[in-house]
Amino acid sequence: MAEEQLVLFRLGNEEYAISITQVKEIIHYRDVTKLPDIPEYIEGIISLRGKIIPVVDLAMRLALTKSKADDKRALIVETTGLEIGIVVDEVTEVIRLQDSAIEAPPVAAANVYIRGIGKEGDRLLIILDVDRLFGDEELKELKKAG
Repeated sequence: MAEEQLVLFRLGNEEYAISITQVKEIIHYRDVTKLPDIPEYIEGIISLRGKIIPVVDLAMRLALTKSKADDKRALIVETTGLEIGIVVDEVTEVIRLQDSAIEAPPVAAANVYIRGIGKEGDRLLIILDVDRLFGDEELKELKKAG
């Protein structure tokens, strides 16, 4: 039976997951440099070991209520050759989930970036596909920021 390793994190009261293969590292989210004339969901840029990385507020990108959490984390992910920091409220754990425990999203939630719904016990996990989280125009904006 095939299984997948997922990084779980919270945005507000909901649990989300990203395949561990899409996460390069997890960092404390602190000082961000704001940039002018960028979309509201792009927080700005950070320097990580000398590399400039654009940072996205994932709650804003997904049109959720912006969190007031003080001690946030950023998942450093790579998509289409671009490293992006994705700000989340809390990274909770890394789990292994059997493929049979992942279902297609319901039609009402059939956004292209929702890859599936994972079931672990009585928990439902919204599994995101980082490669589909940003469209071509958004990737252009992120490349300009970084």
